[in-house]
Amino acid sequence: MDAFYASVEQRDQPDLRGKPLAVGGAGARGVVASASYEARRFGVRSAMPSSTARRLCPELLFVKARFEVYKEVSQQIRTIFLEYTDLVEPLSLDEAYLDVTDNKKGMQSATLVAQEIRRRIEAETQLTASAGVSFNKFLAKIASDVNKPNGIKVITPAEATAFLDALPIEKFHGVGKVTAEKMKRMGILTGADLKQFSELELLQKFGKVGGHYYRIVRAEDDRPVNPHRIRKSIGAERTFSEDLTKIADMKEKLSYLAGVVFEYMKKTDNFGRTVTLKIKSADFKLSTRSRTFGREVTDLEQLTQIVFELLHENEEEVERVRLLGVTVSNLQKEHEGEGVQLWLEFG
Repeated sequence: MDAFYASVEQRDQPDLRGKPLAVGGAGARGVVASASYEARRFGVRSAMPSSTARRLCPELLFVKARFEVYKEVSQQIRTIFLEYTDLVEPLSLDEAYLDVTDNKKGMQSATLVAQEIRRRIEAETQLTASAGVSFNKFLAKIASDVNKPNGIKVITPAEATAFLDALPIEKFHGVGKVTAEKMKRMGILTGADLKQFSELELLQKFGKVGGHYYRIVRAEDDRPVNPHRIRKSIGAERTFSEDLTKIADMKEKLSYLAGVVFEYMKKTDNFGRTVTLKIKSADFKLSTRSRTFGREVTDLEQLTQIVFELLHENEEEVERVRLLGVTVSNLQKEHEGEGVQLWLEFG
């Protein structure tokens, strides 16, 4: 979907259409969850501090997120997908992989399927979607970003090599900002440059993921579209309107977050063995600390105590805290989706 949260807000509030819009907290400590394309022209992006976004775009309008609405629209779109194939792998509320090799409509072209689905989405939701069509997930993912918004890009087997050779390294899905900078220092600016390195060299430079880089630049990706992915984690986090400086205040917030996570685990009867504490300092330095146990954590008091211990063990890093998070992973059950992040209001 194109600028999903922001587009839903512009659809539902006509006076916001055509204007630079951000969904998220408007306060000094807020964060942009989604930005309209009008705002993106000023450099506003998701996950950006609202104060930075406002400096880039003084006319920026902020609206509060309505996640229940976004979930309803996402389900409406997923229902459309399922009319074409049962092989739908959601990545988030606004993105999914579809395998339409053997689709329910008997259509012989994946491109025609994508075009029809995009028309259906716009007609039924008044929102636009972009699509990438190719012969594996990696290429389809990259293609989906090429002609945004409201566009489609097809990469055929005959076109894949030239496309990847010319692709800037920072455009490769899975190559983050830090890795891209490291690659550039190595002289790797494009896919063609990356292809000059052997698999052994990439493994030595980047560890296990080096093998992944070696394969994807050669358009090798045999991952199936999996509608039943393993849920890896359940987490909750909160950004605070003012920095926390006292351990007692941090423990109070962590107690609440642990309770939110535990209630979800209890409701789904899905407990985990690894507990992770996430801390973001006032200068945006992010640190995580984890502890893994031989059996699942099934008691709220135990979970809270573990989080407190992780906090105390890292007191030197928590002088001023703007965000805290609690996540439980190594879950005992399998569910659809990679993980659950529970949304909490800023404050």
